[in-house]
Amino acid sequence: MHENNIIIKTKDGNLDCSFFITDIEKNPNIIFYMDAPAIREELRDMCRRIALNGYNVLLPNLFYRQGTENNYPFDQKNYKNDKNELKKMIQTMNRTSNTMIIEDTHYLLAYLESKVKNKRIGIVGYCMSGRFVVSCGAKYANKILAIASFYGVDIITNQPDSPHLLANNIKGEIYLAFAEKDIWVSSDHLTKVKNIFSKVNAKSTFEIYPGTDHGFAFPNRNTYVKSAAEKHWEELIKLFDRNLK
Repeated sequence: MHENNIIIKTKDGNLDCSFFITDIEKNPNIIFYMDAPAIREELRDMCRRIALNGYNVLLPNLFYRQGTENNYPFDQKNYKNDKNELKKMIQTMNRTSNTMIIEDTHYLLAYLESKVKNKRIGIVGYCMSGRFVVSCGAKYANKILAIASFYGVDIITNQPDSPHLLANNIKGEIYLAFAEKDIWVSSDHLTKVKNIFSKVNAKSTFEIYPGTDHGFAFPNRNTYVKSAAEKHWEELIKLFDRNLK
């Protein structure tokens, strides 16, 4: 596997990415959308695991308009223990809109199309990026063939750019997974998501992981649950394999 640090120029600046390449000629491609704590080694390790299953994986810094790793507007190491830093992280997240990430994805897709032979693309997002992958899966429905979201937030909102409003445009298979207990995703929200995505045109799976809390798939979180994380990996790779290989 080769790991390259790349810069993709967008209308808003330089989008820094890590690109994990296993076979630029043959393998399908995954875009990994980060969660709110942003780019870190934990996410790179997750990208490596996907790549080793036969994929090229692109990890973009979705906060590039506001900073880069170790230089974000919040302290990546202390946000869990410092309420002020947590507030700054949430503000950074809230300043990053669905529209911005849809626009960024245009550049990400163009980059992949210019570099790889295999044009089959899947996407995965966690937490903050649950809303992004639904929005982008709908916007680029002819290009994105598999969409996975784990404990995604704000998939349904009262805003005009709410991801669920675009859900029927999705053509790729969708896998939506949630924690059983999640302070960021209410049970009422889960019911609404389940009802909406049970009626979309695309093949859709909705699943709640019992005995879990938000962040259960991240090995460095105190909410990590190994059995649930391994199930998450199994479901994610099966989703990609059946749609991209």
